[in-house]
Amino acid sequence: MARLEDLVGRWGHSFEEDHDDLVVYRPEGFDFPRARGRDGIELRPDGSFVDWAIGRGDASEARPGGWELAGGDTLRIVSESGEARTLRVAHVSADRLELRREGAS
Repeated sequence: MARLEDLVGRWGHSFEEDHDDLVVYRPEGFDFPRARGRDGIELRPDGSFVDWAIGRGDASEARPGGWELAGGDTLRIVSESGEARTLRVAHVSADRLELRREGAS
C-alpha cells in the first residue's frame, strides 16, 4: 500500500525505463541522460498537483490540478479543467515511482 508521504515531491519521467504498461519516474535531482525535454509530475502535500509538460523550446510548462490517494494504491489526479485520471501505484521508493494507468473519466 502506497503512503502519501512517499509520493509527495517532484518526479521526472524516466521514459527510458518505461516498461510493459508502467510509467517510471525518478525524483527531482536525479541524474537523467540528456534529452530534448522531459515531462514530469509534482505531488504536493496540500493535495495540489502540477503536470510538468514539455512546452515551447523544450522548457517545462506547468499544468496545475489536484490529487488524492484513494483505496490504498489508487492515485486520482484532476486537472483544473476537470479531466480526471486514475493511476495505480505499482512501486514507490525514495528513488523510483512506477505508475500504471487505470483509466480516464
